[in-house]
Amino acid sequence: MEGSVIPEVRVFFDESTRTATYLVVDPDTKQCAIIDPVLDYNADTGRTATLAAERVARAVKTDGLTVAWLLETHVHADHLSAAPWLQSRLGGRTGIGKEIAAVQQVFAELYNLGPGFVADGREFNHLFADGERFEIGALQGRVLHTPGHTPADVSYLIGDTALVGDTLFMPDYGTARADFPGGDARTLYRSIQKILALPPETRVFTAHDYKAPGRDDFAWESTVADQRAANVHVHEGVTEEAFVALRTTRDATLAMPALLLPAVQVNIRAGRLPEPERNGRRYLRIPLDSL
Repeated sequence: MEGSVIPEVRVFFDESTRTATYLVVDPDTKQCAIIDPVLDYNADTGRTATLAAERVARAVKTDGLTVAWLLETHVHADHLSAAPWLQSRLGGRTGIGKEIAAVQQVFAELYNLGPGFVADGREFNHLFADGERFEIGALQGRVLHTPGHTPADVSYLIGDTALVGDTLFMPDYGTARADFPGGDARTLYRSIQKILALPPETRVFTAHDYKAPGRDDFAWESTVADQRAANVHVHEGVTEEAFVALRTTRDATLAMPALLLPAVQVNIRAGRLPEPERNGRRYLRIPLDSL
């Protein structure tokens, strides 16, 4: 457990992308971190909006909170990040795992971003190393590198809480896919073991919920004990070889996320939209016949 202060964790669930954005608050100093914020994007019209982010901003302002960090668990493929919009209004520093550079290199080539895009993570205010510590007021945080879904996935351990991004889902839904560029099922299994080695009472918050069959409500909070006992993909007793076989077979049946091509080119830039062109409009790139 990281420090003695217990964080207050609030969730803002965006049903359209099935994303849980978290507001992690130090109850004593009123400093906070925003984790995995969502920018609304309509793929049919190409329009963006800030309704999801405005909900978070209102909570911050209403409760008199100070934003210390805007943190990404990884480069998401299912939503665009609202971190720049929130940072411009609330302050704070953006952060992600330092392996973001490897993800940027892969996708800079796919999108043909050219020499003007340098794949070194400079778009983010801070790149976290594995094991690095940080603070949110009196809250003590630690970064755990948990690759496998992508090379740059990290989990944020804050007080009694683990915010694990896409590495784990609710126990009845299982684990993240590992077939994105740079993903690897064996690496994912080993990352999950790091999380399952945390104290059993550790609260586990996931970045998404897709509702397992038979469950009516969205859910995003479990514990390490719950995951060890009941995760349908990786509960205690599941071997690495069995997991790799299961994950590889399942991934072969999955469609690509609907927003992958729009989202990744924005999220590798820390959520910054492309600059307007000569006509004042912004454009996203969609590579054809590539994935």
